Amino acid sequence: MKHILKIISLLVAIFAIWIGFLKLSIIPDSQAWLLPIYLVISLGCYGLFMVGWGLMLFPTCPHEATLLKKDISEAKDFLKQRGVDVGEG
Repeated sequence: MKHILKIISLLVAIFAIWIGFLKLSIIPDSQAWLLPIYLVISLGCYGLFMVGWGLMLFPTCPHEATLLKKDISEAKDFLKQRGVDVGEG
């Protein structure tokens, strides 16, 4: 619930700043009406950048992979004891 309150307060602040730009004519009206679109595009670019950065620096965890393979083989053995066909591989 706290997270949604942060998001709502951020959106209200952004909306207030946008209305302030419109009322005070700090930015020309033709550009001020496009600010929400610029914001959405900027957030999309930031999101894509963060995904790309995360993929570039994706850590390899050989120890965790070994543990995962061990857990999978234990689960297969458990299911085989219960009569479930888990296949080979």
